[in-house]
Amino acid sequence: MIVTTTPSVEGKSISGYKGIVTGEAILGANIFRDLFAGIRDIVGGRSAAYEQELGRARETALREMQEKAAALGANAVVGVDLDYEVINNMLMVSASGTAVTLG
Repeated sequence: MIVTTTPSVEGKSISGYKGIVTGEAILGANIFRDLFAGIRDIVGGRSAAYEQELGRARETALREMQEKAAALGANAVVGVDLDYEVINNMLMVSASGTAVTLG
């Protein structure tokens, strides 16, 4: 399935719109990762633990969105938007886009 942030796919025409699809992932970061990330941030390093959690949440949200698009009969999702939020020490990633059929 083609997934793109652009409103169209170069060289392809959209033959049908199936609707808006979304995917969400909420992941908790455990206390040891929080402590380690805080120490790494103080010394100016990058937090590999948070980067891994962020990547995992993003992939989960995108996969869920694609599954919903496929269930509608779409073969692509265009105009994809990713949003990130922190809620009570939990990481939420949401993905949304328009499920389409490319001709």
